[in-house]
Amino acid sequence: MFGLFKKKENEASEIFATQNGTAIALTDVPDEVFSEKMLGDGIAIIPTSNEVVSPVNGTIIDVTETLHAYCIATDDGLEILIHIGVDTVELKGEGFESFVKANDKVKVGDKLATVDLDFIKSKGYQTHTPIIITNMQDIKEMKTNLVQTQQAKTVVMTYKK
Repeated sequence: MFGLFKKKENEASEIFATQNGTAIALTDVPDEVFSEKMLGDGIAIIPTSNEVVSPVNGTIIDVTETLHAYCIATDDGLEILIHIGVDTVELKGEGFESFVKANDKVKVGDKLATVDLDFIKSKGYQTHTPIIITNMQDIKEMKTNLVQTQQAKTVVMTYKK
């Protein structure tokens, strides 16, 4: 009875969509750093919503100075990178607003940022938002779910450690 709410040993953990949109394979992101999985494995979302939410429960490790990338350590030790847009570091934070900082605790669905997608597109940048597991060496199995997404509701990846 006391173990009733504990996660089963071989049960998969879930990573949810950060935005409304379409989940695509990481290999389809128009940037070789992501498409060749140099930073890790995962998916990307082509977003239709300006709000970016946490895909997991955990702790914010880092928010880049330019507000386009967020690193989260999950409660079970996974490291997740959320990178909003391709080459958007060059915007130096313009078009982005952050709602979290390092060491903040977050739950699935907590607002991380808002992003002006129209502004990013008007500057000639892609809005693809990769969600990457950066410590893949800790993962035994990962599955992706490439579908239309609803932020914080659609499971885009499952993994077993």
